[in-house]
Amino acid sequence: MTLRLGFIGIVTSNMAASLDFYRALGVEIAADQDGAPHVDAQLADGTALAWDTVDTIRTFDPNYVPPTGGHRIALAFKKDSPAEVDAAYQTMVNAGFSGHVAPWDAFWGQRYATLLDPDGNSVDLFATQEP
Repeated sequence: MTLRLGFIGIVTSNMAASLDFYRALGVEIAADQDGAPHVDAQLADGTALAWDTVDTIRTFDPNYVPPTGGHRIALAFKKDSPAEVDAAYQTMVNAGFSGHVAPWDAFWGQRYATLLDPDGNSVDLFATQEP
């Protein structure tokens, strides 16, 4: 049996705000989905993302409580160059989204930055450092 990732699920307290953030990152999501209880999107590399509202999750898990105290998992989006990491981070911050860790040169050879989506999920941007 081969294990395959089906999708990455994001639980959100505000669907429109979450979709706005991910659209600004470059995820193609139709504008008419902002009020939907569940939304699916696919990245160019085939990775599937899905969003559910807290209310949707509670239809099958009535005791669901959103986690607090920091992220449990991070999404990391690969950029083509360190300059693209810097530009994307600054574009998101200028658009009013939360920058968490400004771009920096990581010891493992990548340019790295972290944003927070509207629900506080860690969203990393990275690119391989050029030698």
